[in-house]
Amino acid sequence: MTILDVVEGDITRLDVDAIVNAANESLLGGGGVDGAIHRAAGPELLAECRALHGCKTGEAKITKGYRLKARHVIHTVGPVWHGGHSGEPGLLASCYRNSLAIAQSHRLTSLAFPAISTGVYGYPKEPATEIAVREAKAHAGTLEHVIFCCFDRATADLYRKHLA
Repeated sequence: MTILDVVEGDITRLDVDAIVNAANESLLGGGGVDGAIHRAAGPELLAECRALHGCKTGEAKITKGYRLKARHVIHTVGPVWHGGHSGEPGLLASCYRNSLAIAQSHRLTSLAFPAISTGVYGYPKEPATEIAVREAKAHAGTLEHVIFCCFDRATADLYRKHLA
């Protein structure tokens, strides 16, 4: 049985098999979680990401974790919010499903997610949290531990509400 947890803090400091990066399509770093992960992992992560030639929205790719405590980084590109009528819910769900599938195919046991697309991409936190929790419950499979790592208490409380 998979344990689903909520942690408030910095995803780059978690000691798990993999952390999920809310990346942009280039995979070459950016702001928010993406920039923090690239800075913490070091330049080797950028070099490996260059070789991946980007990632489409809703898809996911895996790299090593380099200088992170996490042994791997699963990069996924969340949708930019355009009012919810441009396939955003399905694309966001796909981010979680594809990340979980990669973790399982690499026989990982612990995985940490940020709140994908809820920062500069503007996805409203309530429906984004609902999708994240639903997909983790439905597709965690062989993973022993899935963590939702939240940057602030308000987001962490939303996750706790949806996990209750």
